[in-house]
Amino acid sequence: MSLFRLTLRNVLHRRFLSLLTVCAVAITVAFIVLLTLSKESVEQGAKKGYGPFDLVIGAAGSETQLVLNTFYHIGAPTGNIPLAVLDQAKQDKSVDQAFAMTTGDNFKGFPIVGMDSGYFFTRYGDSKLQEGIMYTRTGETIVGAYVAESLGLKVGDTFSGAHGLVQEEGHESGEAEHGENHVAGEHDEEHAHESFHYTVAGILPELHTPDDRAVFTTVDYAWAVHELAPEEREITAVLVKPASLLGAHDLKQTLDGSNGVQAAYTSKAVSDVLNAVDQGSRLLSVLTAICVLLAGIAILLSLIAAVGERTKDVGLLRLLGKSRAYVWLTLTSEGLLVTAAGLIFGLLLGHLGAYLLKDALFAQAGIQIEPYHWTPEHWLIVAGALSIGLLSSLGPAFRMYRMHPLALFKS
Repeated sequence: MSLFRLTLRNVLHRRFLSLLTVCAVAITVAFIVLLTLSKESVEQGAKKGYGPFDLVIGAAGSETQLVLNTFYHIGAPTGNIPLAVLDQAKQDKSVDQAFAMTTGDNFKGFPIVGMDSGYFFTRYGDSKLQEGIMYTRTGETIVGAYVAESLGLKVGDTFSGAHGLVQEEGHESGEAEHGENHVAGEHDEEHAHESFHYTVAGILPELHTPDDRAVFTTVDYAWAVHELAPEEREITAVLVKPASLLGAHDLKQTLDGSNGVQAAYTSKAVSDVLNAVDQGSRLLSVLTAICVLLAGIAILLSLIAAVGERTKDVGLLRLLGKSRAYVWLTLTSEGLLVTAAGLIFGLLLGHLGAYLLKDALFAQAGIQIEPYHWTPEHWLIVAGALSIGLLSSLGPAFRMYRMHPLALFKS
């Protein structure tokens, strides 16, 4: 009987214990794979989330909040700033491109973002729309590919937005808790949004950025919805593509902290977020190490049980002329076979989990996880799993290796 067939027979003879060991290895590997794919996706998504806009200008407050809201459509804006800030940025010789952004409304939970159409050509080049044309008039929109797919929107469809960054429900309960003046103001606000209709002029291609889950329209949409006079018009942020890093520094020094305005380096704010993610990853690394230790213990206990059950079988093999090395290989190969089976199932389970979670992660943070991606860390996972399986097998195998064949029959 070949070594492989003997090993397979021994594993199948102890189906239940072998299955538990395979599950322990598979769950550990799947957890590590999912963590690796998620971390890489967060890092890649964060880095390409802001394009060439190295500086963002907005209301004073948290730089991280400003950047996350402007580029990733997460959270609330820090406030509004005067429209004159846009003119000041455009007139600065150190600025290559500057685009105003207005936000604050949503359509079924997806943010409505007012943005100059030049933003798309500056960031994405000559990428063509999936359908339709770019908006040119107030009320026309282009929608991200994820929004169009999720809501079934097509070119020519019309809709009305709602105030706020998320879709609100249960207005009746809210009305009972507030005064009449507030309720009247709330009704006026709702009426203003419901009476303003948007038309889908185009659908963006899949950009694999947070822009896939936003609705874009002209900057003046918020002014039109609320019927604001020219002197009342404000914007949420200014996205700046500087001509040079030195120019970005000079503009930041000029605007930062003046009249309730802040200028933030986009890359620094994103780095702060990634550092926070790294801190969380360290905690998960501790949990991962515990899972790896438990998987190694499971393999070790499985092989110790195998040694106790097959002592006489091994003794018979020795009396039939099989070498100590052969006996050693039967046990180590059993540990490696169980580990390899758990490794394969774990890799499949980890990528399946990434596939099932990709929509939820993208919907919440605009981060596109790649469930089919094979990273360099995968090879480390494979090598690490097989090494743990081998190390866990050495103790029981060495114990059998040292015993005299006649002593194996003593129990």
